Amino acid sequence: MKNLLYGLVLLLFASCSSENNNQITQKEDYDIYLASEPRSNTSKYFELWDSKIKKDSSQLMSFGIVGSEYSRFFQNTGKIAYLKKAEQVLEKAVEIAAVGKAGYYRALARNYISQHRFMEALQMADSARATNNGINQSQCLLFDVHMELGNYDTARAQLDSIKDMTDFGYLIRLAKWNDYKGDLDATIRFMEKAMKKVETAKNESLKLWSYTNLADYYGHAGRIKDSYNHYLKALEIDPGNAYAKKGIAWIVFSHENRPKEAMRILDSVTKNYKSPDYYLLKAEIAGYMGDDLKSLNNLEKYFQHVSNPDYGDMYNAHNVSLYLTETEEYAKALRLAKKEVANRPTPESYSLLAYSYFKMGNVEKALEIVESQIEGKTFEPGILLNAAEIYKAAGYDKKVIDLKQELLSAVYELGPGTKQDIVNL
Repeated sequence: MKNLLYGLVLLLFASCSSENNNQITQKEDYDIYLASEPRSNTSKYFELWDSKIKKDSSQLMSFGIVGSEYSRFFQNTGKIAYLKKAEQVLEKAVEIAAVGKAGYYRALARNYISQHRFMEALQMADSARATNNGINQSQCLLFDVHMELGNYDTARAQLDSIKDMTDFGYLIRLAKWNDYKGDLDATIRFMEKAMKKVETAKNESLKLWSYTNLADYYGHAGRIKDSYNHYLKALEIDPGNAYAKKGIAWIVFSHENRPKEAMRILDSVTKNYKSPDYYLLKAEIAGYMGDDLKSLNNLEKYFQHVSNPDYGDMYNAHNVSLYLTETEEYAKALRLAKKEVANRPTPESYSLLAYSYFKMGNVEKALEIVESQIEGKTFEPGILLNAAEIYKAAGYDKKVIDLKQELLSAVYELGPGTKQDIVNL
């Protein structure tokens, strides 16, 4: 009996040690950031310039500054109304500008990118480039837009046109290009170089952007501790940053398998931050915990948010995925996937289209799309998981085997709920 008890103690100790070895986050690191107050939706700076805008105003500087502030409010709160207000102000600035027009074209293009209005963003970027003012900035923007549209050869040409290994803007885009090509080591190397530049320059907003993006890349590379530390660095600069908190919640959920703690973090975020995708993540975590009611409640909150017409096409991809996996509205998914391909013909959009055909039982059409539009053109694990399911249904066992190990190594990125799906391939 004594030996049995001793064995149980050892087993319990080993279990606890294993759990501790897997856990890298500590509440005391991030709890201080979870109680942050709601972000201010105004400032003396904003009120000063907003007051200068009258009906039929032509005070151009006021429009540019107010538009920038509305964009900042959107980033701070996730409320779509601010992004739409920024759009209105910037469109007015483009209309009335006689000088400095290129800058307003670029600002409006970035607003359209945020709204997933990529073709309109391209028009603004082309207009900015045509002015021959701020050529480098316009070429950077054109790279961004063409990457979003899946025009990769054109994007590469724009990247080559701005080549400068000492420039932050070039380095972050070179990192993005290497991520697209599947070279994660190079991606991280260039992002680290970019980060060091802004740390030296002490630009707080660019440091914040660099830390959160590098944290994402570290996570993809399995460098979870580095990812966690950089999300914390971001929160040191901006204690209310929802994206960094979401990143930490994902580590807690996907790496440490502590869904309750992840939910606690996200609950603190969604008190003040209203971006719809946060409710989707909460629904996923609740479903993983077996709390179907909480999962449904969060899905309802998501759909309530995206029913606002101001969101336009911003959540088409998310909606297609939900129609395919949650509501089983396959015909609805197919219609929306076709629209998404028309708006944005990327491997991601084609993956949604292929998966819609697959769910409707048209494996042949799904396979055709995978082979022509996805195979060899992306390294995104979510897209490859859908492709693997289609390959399996088509009897392409060798391709499934080739993908299976790669997908198992991406479970952190895909989420713990996908592991069994991959094993079952």
